[in-house]
Amino acid sequence: MAASNETVARSVVPPAGQKEDAEKNFRFYDNRQKYLMFVNTCSEKWIVSERVQKEINALTPRPPAVRFFDAGMGDGTVLARVLRAMHRKFERFPFLIAGKEISLEDVRLTLDKMPDRFLEHPEMVFAFTNISYADAPRLHPSRPEAAKTMVWREVALKGSTTADFERQILDLQPFLAEHWRTKVSEKTGSMIPETPATVILYREDCRFLLDQVIPRKGEPQADYDLILASQPFRLRAPTSFKAGRVLAPLARALGPGGRLLGIHSAGNDPGIEIVQKIWPGEDPFTTSRRELLDATKAALGPEAGRFRFDPLPNREAIFRYEMHTLPDEIDSESASIGTSTLLAAWNAATYVAQIDDERLAQAMSSSDYLDATRAVLRKNGELWFNDESYIIERTR
Repeated sequence: MAASNETVARSVVPPAGQKEDAEKNFRFYDNRQKYLMFVNTCSEKWIVSERVQKEINALTPRPPAVRFFDAGMGDGTVLARVLRAMHRKFERFPFLIAGKEISLEDVRLTLDKMPDRFLEHPEMVFAFTNISYADAPRLHPSRPEAAKTMVWREVALKGSTTADFERQILDLQPFLAEHWRTKVSEKTGSMIPETPATVILYREDCRFLLDQVIPRKGEPQADYDLILASQPFRLRAPTSFKAGRVLAPLARALGPGGRLLGIHSAGNDPGIEIVQKIWPGEDPFTTSRRELLDATKAALGPEAGRFRFDPLPNREAIFRYEMHTLPDEIDSESASIGTSTLLAAWNAATYVAQIDDERLAQAMSSSDYLDATRAVLRKNGELWFNDESYIIERTR
C-alpha cells in the first residue's frame, strides 16, 4: 500500500488564502500515528505482496535487468517481500528497483530492510526519489527549475556483509534529514518536497556487472517490467486527477510487455459498516477500477492504443485482508471485546475510509464510536476490508 506521504503527524498552517484548499487536500495518510497503527494491526501489506508475486510469475524481462517501480514505497514491507519473490524467480538476473516516497520516516524504515536484500541479491541497484508521479519513474524532474535544484546521490556500498551495508546506509541519515524535507504547496495545500532528490544504492563489487543498469544523472529513462501502484491517491480525489496525474504517467513508464498493477480500497465490507454507523451515507469509494481505466485511456489519448486495459473479473480483481486479532478474541455476543481491539478496529476503518481528523475528533467526543465498532465486530466475528486490482499492460 502506498503509505503515508508525510513523516510526522503535525498541524501545517497553509499559506494565506490557501486554508480551504489545504483542507480539501488533507490526506488521512499524513497522520503518522494512525498510519503506523493500521500497518501493524492489519494484513494488507502481506496480501498486496502476495498479489504482486502473481505478476512476477507473468514477467518476461529484457536485458540488461529486471525493472520494478514501487509508486509509493511506504515503510518498505511490500517492497522487501516483493524483492524476496523476485530473487526466487530471477536468482541471477540484475535488478533495477526504483521507488517514490516523500515521507522521510518511511524512507528510513524502507532502508532498514535493505541490507539483507543486498546480501541475498548482490546484483541489485536500488533507487528512490521524492519527486512527483509524473517524473518519479525516470528519477528526474521534468521542470527545468526543479532539475536545476535536484540533488543526486550515488552510493557504492563496500563490503560483503549485512553489517557492512547497514553501517553505510545509516550514514545516509544526515543527508536524508537535510534533503528529504517537505513544505506546503501554495497551489494545492498538499505536501511537496522542498528539494527534488534521488538516491542510488548498489554494491561496489558489482559495479562492473551493473554498469548498464545504474541510472545516470541527466539521462532519464523508464522502461519498467512491473509497476506497483497501491493506494497511490486520495479516494475522494477527482477521477481525472487519478488518471491524468498518476496512472497515465506511470503507464508511460512501462517497457514493452510491462505491466502496471493498480490497487485501491473498494469498500462493501465491515469497515465501511463501522463508518456508516457514525456517518450515515458516507461512501468514499467513489471510483471503480473500470471507471479508472476508462479515464486513463482518455488521459493517454492517442497513446492508449499501445496499452491493454484489463479490469480483471471480480474473482481475480477483488481480494480482502483482515485486522489481526487473537483466537476467540471476537467470539460471541456475550463475549467482551477489549478496548484496545475496538480502538484498533475503529482506527483501521476510519483510516481506510480516509476520514479527516476534525470529524474524527467530533465522533470520538462520546462513546458512540466504540458502540458502533463493537456491534459490527460482533455481527461479523472479525474485521476485514476489500481492495480491488486491475492491470495496464504495454503491448509488445
